[in-house]
Amino acid sequence: MRNNLTNELAVCGLNAVKALSEYHPENINRLFLREDRLPVFTGICKQLAARKRPYKLCGDEELERICKTIHHQGVVAMMLEPLVPDVSREDIAQWDNQGWTGLILHSVGNDHNLGAIVRAAAFFDARIVVLNAGDNAAMLSTSAYRVAEGGMEQVIFRSVQNTTALLHGLSRRLVTIGADPRARRRIGDIEDIMQRAAADKGRHPGAALVLGNEETGLPPDVKSACSCLVRIPGTGTPESLNVSQAAALFLHELYER
Repeated sequence: MRNNLTNELAVCGLNAVKALSEYHPENINRLFLREDRLPVFTGICKQLAARKRPYKLCGDEELERICKTIHHQGVVAMMLEPLVPDVSREDIAQWDNQGWTGLILHSVGNDHNLGAIVRAAAFFDARIVVLNAGDNAAMLSTSAYRVAEGGMEQVIFRSVQNTTALLHGLSRRLVTIGADPRARRRIGDIEDIMQRAAADKGRHPGAALVLGNEETGLPPDVKSACSCLVRIPGTGTPESLNVSQAAALFLHELYER
């Protein structure tokens, strides 16, 4: 839920607000919480008081009005709406030099998918998530923060206007792996793909997992710009997994490399 008058975003859910208060307490403008949550958030309440920012003890009904969901888990933080800068040459150089795993999300469909993907990214140590600027459905929203369970604070978010153009540049430095249910290569081939890239590069290579819409997949121009395409084998009924489930499986494979 966004407050258009104050340019604030509501972050709710116990783990989401705990992570925000631990890693980026300076971003919290106001805090609303049930009395039973006060022991968990004593530290951030003291910080808010020192900054002359308000916090308030509330009941469930008021918390629901503030964040527009019943899934607040007794705490809501209001933060300045996050801005996502464009991916830069410096970001790409760091991605390459540090051998990071990251994600490029092209129209993944909705903010619940985004939150679940980010949760998996944080769990499997993927450091950067690039969002397509034209994907108005998958945004850094209240729902995305809640579903990510604190993962939003563990990754770097960047934005790109043209996914294909970005991939043409990245594929010269990183292994860019596109998820495609009709690909010849399978998820089990990722280990060999990464080992070959490491041998060519002489060191641990960076990787970018490219995910598209779970109904339409990646468009042809995006697929053609990837280093390789990989599928998750299954029965084919349904044809593919939810994009966040697929992301978790791919990220686990990359984490184990």
